[in-house]
Amino acid sequence: MSNLRRVLERQQQEDEEIRRRRAEEDRELDEEEEEVVLVVCMLNQSRQHHRRRALNVDIHRHSRGKNLLEDYFIPNSLYPVSHFRERYRMQPHLFQKIMHDVCNYDTYFVQKYDAVGVLGLLLEQNLIAALQMLAYGLLG
Repeated sequence: MSNLRRVLERQQQEDEEIRRRRAEEDRELDEEEEEVVLVVCMLNQSRQHHRRRALNVDIHRHSRGKNLLEDYFIPNSLYPVSHFRERYRMQPHLFQKIMHDVCNYDTYFVQKYDAVGVLGLLLEQNLIAALQMLAYGLLG
């Protein structure tokens, strides 16, 4: 009888050990599951707080470019040559020469379509912006 009792006790101990290990594994899995849920929640929160891309606002580049051409660069321009000289500190023919040389040297200043599919700035607008940055250190 004592052998049978020992075998039963050993089997009970083994069963108890198996239950304890399973309970411990279940706790570990629950903890891992909680961590995964927390990470997913944090990711969802961080995605919700990202700013959405701003809408493309029409800043009337084309009308300003047209006005620039009408103000200074057409034969019967709105302002006289002296006004261009005062504003840009060079004669219009010098500006035209610089513009021609720069355009022949680098295609960056040539008017082209941007990423949205909108036609970019005129060559004159690009060059004026670049000259202002060189002269004053900022776009004015």
